Amino acid sequence: MEYFCKVPNLTGRLAILLDPMLATGRSAAAAMARLKREGAREIKMVCLVAAPEGIAECAKDHPDVPIFAAARDSHLDEHGYIVPGLGDAGDRLFGTR
Repeated sequence: MEYFCKVPNLTGRLAILLDPMLATGRSAAAAMARLKREGAREIKMVCLVAAPEGIAECAKDHPDVPIFAAARDSHLDEHGYIVPGLGDAGDRLFGTR
């Protein structure tokens, strides 16, 4: 589900997709698809931490999009969180639990 999307004219441009954590890859893959629909000629994804499952999910539908991650962690737990990971990005940003 897309809540809000406002992008400049991406026709023929490079788009850099930023996300602190690439966990399941579903939202990243959806964002990649949206950027392609908006006309981006090239997409690069940059994240701090990535799980193998998220990398595989993105590569399945978007093998042309390179993923640059500062760290590749072990796996996802039963809740879809990266192990060992950084904790919940929203909680870290907004001080919630």
